[in-house]
Amino acid sequence: MHAILALEDGRVFRGRAFGAPVERVGEVVFNTSLTGYQEIFTDPSYAGQIVVLTNPQIGNYGTSPSDAESSKPYIEGLVVREFSPLSSNWRSTEVTDEYLERNGVPVIADIDTRAVVRHLRAHGVMRGILSTKTENVEELLAKVRALKPMTGTDLASVVSTKKTYEWSQAEPKNETGDKLLPKANAAAENELHVVAYDFGIKQNILRMLARENCRVTVVPARTPASEVLAMNPDGVFFSNGPGDPEPLEYAQENIRELQGKKPLFGICLGHQLFGIALGGKTYKLKFGHHGGNHPIKNLETGKVEITAQNHNFNVDPESLPADVAVTHVNLNDQTLAGLKHKTDPMFSVQYHPEASPGPHDSHYLFKQFRTLMEEFKK
Repeated sequence: MHAILALEDGRVFRGRAFGAPVERVGEVVFNTSLTGYQEIFTDPSYAGQIVVLTNPQIGNYGTSPSDAESSKPYIEGLVVREFSPLSSNWRSTEVTDEYLERNGVPVIADIDTRAVVRHLRAHGVMRGILSTKTENVEELLAKVRALKPMTGTDLASVVSTKKTYEWSQAEPKNETGDKLLPKANAAAENELHVVAYDFGIKQNILRMLARENCRVTVVPARTPASEVLAMNPDGVFFSNGPGDPEPLEYAQENIRELQGKKPLFGICLGHQLFGIALGGKTYKLKFGHHGGNHPIKNLETGKVEITAQNHNFNVDPESLPADVAVTHVNLNDQTLAGLKHKTDPMFSVQYHPEASPGPHDSHYLFKQFRTLMEEFKK
């Protein structure tokens, strides 16, 4: 089967179809990770987006339930250079092509992904359509240009859990029964209770919190701060998620109500919401940060961390008030990558310290959150 990727500016790419024989629209972004494609598929932060992977061969090690970051793929479509119809890994339980077909995700392969990425870098991310149904380019372009832009769209409440639930899976096991993430010094630490706002939370974030001997209660994105305080948690976590942080006024108000009353930790979208709630502003990046190889400098320690990132919006450091300190900076483009309040117990980062499959340079942030909660209780 043939497939077409058409961008809103009229650029068209033709290739071979895999996955589901459907038509999907979304914002087209690229990810530079060398591995971890299933984690990318199942990251809710990719809701509303068609993902181009720069690694040339995708699908070769199949899929496994233990690699999923959520219950299903959230990408709208997948763009790759070479798509493997086979899986060569003892851990694989389903061929990638069958996995994406079963979950309704279309794939276009056998195209020059370098050309797609160079086009997006030069002109910025844009809306696109991936179709296996028609080769009528004008018809496809009309559909994609009618798509609502990502800016101003609240996608977090769409992907968020609909009901509160508990998470305590600190020691997930792979297919052979080997522990993947044992608790860190669990016997020597008291259990702490964390309430986590789900704006599109990844399961490895929950595992990392549980690894620090935290009992985690996950709540829907629109849960009022009063309900969270009634649970009497030791700390509150604000997760990653898709879309523009600006229209999430309900989340910003919750942060203001919780500020100073409980230790707060935010990642990615949570970080952007912290920035706005504290008086700052956000803006959209030209082509975003997506990949597992972004260098971040910790301004407090002077150390450089290699990080995983997935976001299109960023906090403007010039807009932050004097009582907010910048803690991390992206060394690729000098954008803000971390902040903290100078007096209240709250901090956030614009990347993924829980990164699965990696890198793992930033795991210390979960220990830092635990320490903050312990100190707050004294």
